[in-house]
Parts: sequence; structure tokens; C-alpha cells
Amino acid sequence: MTGGGLLVAGTTSDAGKSVVTAGICRWLVRQGVKVAPFKAQNMSLNSFVTREGAEIGRAQAMQAQACRIEPTALMNPVLLKPGGEQSSQVVLLGRPVGELSARGYHGGRQQRLLGTVLDCLAELRGTYDAVICEGAGSPAEINLRRTDIVNMGIARNARLPVLVVGDIDRGGVFASFFGTVALLSPEDQELVAGFLVNKFRGDVSLLEPGLEMLRGLTGRRTYGVLPFRHGLGIDEEDGLRVSLRGTVRESTVAPPVGEDVLRVAVCAIPLMSNFTDVDALAAEPGVVVRFVDRPEELADADLVIVPGTRGTVRALQWLRERGLADALVRRAAEQRPVLGICGGFQILGEHIEDEVESRAGAVDGLGLLPVRVRFAREKTLTRPSGQALGERVEGYEIHHGVAAVEAGEPFLDGCRVGQTWGTHWHGSLESDGFRRAFLREVAAAAGRRFVPAPDTSFAALREEQLDRLGDLIEQHADTDALWRLVESGAPQGLPFIPPGAPA
Repeated sequence: MTGGGLLVAGTTSDAGKSVVTAGICRWLVRQGVKVAPFKAQNMSLNSFVTREGAEIGRAQAMQAQACRIEPTALMNPVLLKPGGEQSSQVVLLGRPVGELSARGYHGGRQQRLLGTVLDCLAELRGTYDAVICEGAGSPAEINLRRTDIVNMGIARNARLPVLVVGDIDRGGVFASFFGTVALLSPEDQELVAGFLVNKFRGDVSLLEPGLEMLRGLTGRRTYGVLPFRHGLGIDEEDGLRVSLRGTVRESTVAPPVGEDVLRVAVCAIPLMSNFTDVDALAAEPGVVVRFVDRPEELADADLVIVPGTRGTVRALQWLRERGLADALVRRAAEQRPVLGICGGFQILGEHIEDEVESRAGAVDGLGLLPVRVRFAREKTLTRPSGQALGERVEGYEIHHGVAAVEAGEPFLDGCRVGQTWGTHWHGSLESDGFRRAFLREVAAAAGRRFVPAPDTSFAALREEQLDRLGDLIEQHADTDALWRLVESGAPQGLPFIPPGAPA
């Protein structure tokens, strides 16, 4: 028997599809429903490694957590990792299969993946009571309709009802809802059940006349109006659109335990990946995290982080062009803390040999760590665990660069020299005991009277965040009507709104 399903589409990118999908998943699992997330194709530099060693988007890993299940490659069969404006690495069922230009991918390769995508969805629907699918961008991208495998293409083939989410905080939500439906073909419009308003501020009664008019114009109801809430974003997808100073989500954090705060500067390098590594720091009372792109911004930082990147050599060149490389070298010489993670770790090394990612050949690193890096065609995808600073640590690795550590003090399969640290491990700072121990070391080196909070649990904060998303759905959406959609599909007899998709 096939389980129910729903596709959460959006009027735009960042309309709130990932958050709404996670919220519906958490609401359903609290009702005793066995539920799983799914996104056919994801474009993201923020990825995660499953227990079987498959690489998927972090948003789907977080949605799996909302479902209280382990993430698998089935939940995100196609992952595109941008390597620039024109090309992406294609990751299929958790493994990289090559680099393609946007034209090459949309020109034929994407459509050939539809069968694989549908097989994954069918397997999930055969295992779970419900599968909540997330679309990408807008379903009304008329130039991409022929090869679409993530929005209406999958909805048509799997007969999924579609809920369209609109971000009212941007303005123009009624026009966006109407225009989205009106640019779909008749067969696609049959599957669009209705709308969900996201990020509403104010008195809902003032919005209701507009929702009634929208229903009169489209024949489709609105399934809920979700209020604006700070700090609800789960792990973002699109690493090409990272705000240099707006990445860390707004949330209420307790005051510092000690007398000082700790200032963390994250170098906003090109093609930054897994910037979610710093979320655990931002959740600590008294830790201030900001993203920087000028050397002057490192002056008052107690810790500088060089994060992961999909373009190690390109990021290294950018650091040199900006004067940040010289500032990092000075910091290391002054014994001021620097942490390199994955690509950032490679940048801090002495030498890089890259015939795979940039094809730049031999490149000198910053020389802050006794490490030589050679890029391999095979990608390392693992979930390591171990000990550091007397504490247990878990993480995950996603990289082509193979590091040969020639000296220094061992540190999470990388090394440490003085107050310069480097590791390939993403997610290590989510281990609470290790994070506290590391921050104590940083505070001591920086001369700050900062004391880590003794009881901050990053996993518990994540769970609270997911429960808040579930609460939003439960309290502000018509959950009975949503369940009918999941169980029975789109209502029959929905009207066609002209003009429809161009031929």
C-alpha cells in the first residue's frame, strides 16, 4: 500500500518551503504518523553525510530530524553543489557523478533522472504513512517546465496534491499566489489544492477579506496563515546567496555567564559551504558571531574561523586579494586563535596539489599548519567520532582534499600548532562538551573573562526549534484539511485559471 503525500511548493525561493515542510513533518509525527521528508533535487552548498555515507542537503537531514528518523539518500536523490555561476557538481543518491553546466543539466540530464527520483519517492511512500515533499524555487518557471523533476513534474507523475507557500513579509503575496496558478498548465492546476501564507505580521482579520477574494478568483482555499517568528529558519540551502552578516539566525540567547563576551569572525569566503558549523557557537550565551570580508574586521575578533568551501584554491586567492590572508598570518604569529574547517583547514596548510576541483595544480597555502593537501577524484564521505580536549566529539567529512599532516599536535584528524587549529570535521562544535572546552581555550588565549554556559545543549535547542515549527502548523493551519490533502489528494473539480502555461 502506498502512503499519502504532499508537495510543498513556493511562490519564490525562500518563501519558507523548508520550514513549512519541517513543521508539517513535526506536527504529523506528534500525531503518531510515520512520516518522511523528500526533495527530489536540491541546490545547496550545505550538505550532510548520512550513516551509510551518502551526501544529502542539510535541510533534508533537518527535516528527517523533525520526523524523528535517520536521514537517507532516498530523501534527496539529486544534490547540485555549485562550483560557480555556471556549473555544479551533481551528487546522485549520495555520490558525486560529475560536473555539469546549467545548460548541460537542464538540456537533458535532469529529465533522465526523473525515473530515479520517482523510484526513491515510491520506496519512501511504500515505507511511511506519509511523505512530505519540498519543491524548489517556484513551480511556475515556465522556461524549465519541460525538464522539471522537483516541482510539478514530480507532482504530475506521483499524483501529489500541491500546497503553495507565499512569504507575505515580502509583499505582493496575492499576486504571487494568483500568478503562480495562472502560469501552470491545466493538468498541473488540477493538483494545486491551495495556499499557505507565511511570515504574517499583524491582525489576521484584516487579511481575511483578501483570502476570500483569492478563493473567489482561483477556486482554492488558504490552509493557514503562519505568523512571523524570529529564529525559526532551519539549515539554509543556497550557499551562493549567503548574506555576509545575516546568516546566523535571530534568536533569544541568554546573557553571558562570565564577565566578557567572545567575538567570533567567520571569513565569508567564496562558495562557502556548511556555514551551519558556526550555529552551535551562535547559540552559546555570550558568543557573538559575525561574517566578515575585510581584514580590519579581524582586529577585535577573539576567534577567526576559515570555513568550508567548494572552491579551496579560489577562496585562498580571494583571501590574498582582500588582505585577509596577511591578517591571518599575523594572527597566527601573535598566537591569536584561528580555526580552519575542511576547505579552511586546507587553506591553512603549506601546499595544495589540485588537479580535480580547480585544476590549478601546485599552489602554496598560507603555511600556518604543517599540512600538505592533494585533491583526489574520490570524495571522502564519513561520519567520524573521537576525542579532543578531553571530550568526545562527533562530526562528518565531505571533501576531495586528502591531508597529509606532517607535524603539530593531533586535533580531530587534523592538527594544531599554537593557537591555530585545523580539521576536516564538520559539525564538531555541536558536541557540547567539546565546544565548551574549545571556547575555554579560545577565551584563555584571547585574555577574555568568558565562561561557557554549563548547560547549553545544541541538540535540545534544535529539538525546541523543530517543536516550535510543529506548533506553528498545529496552531495556525487547518490541520484536518491538511491531513485530508495528504491522505486523499487534491480536491476534485478545481477550476482552470487562464492563461495557463505557454505551449
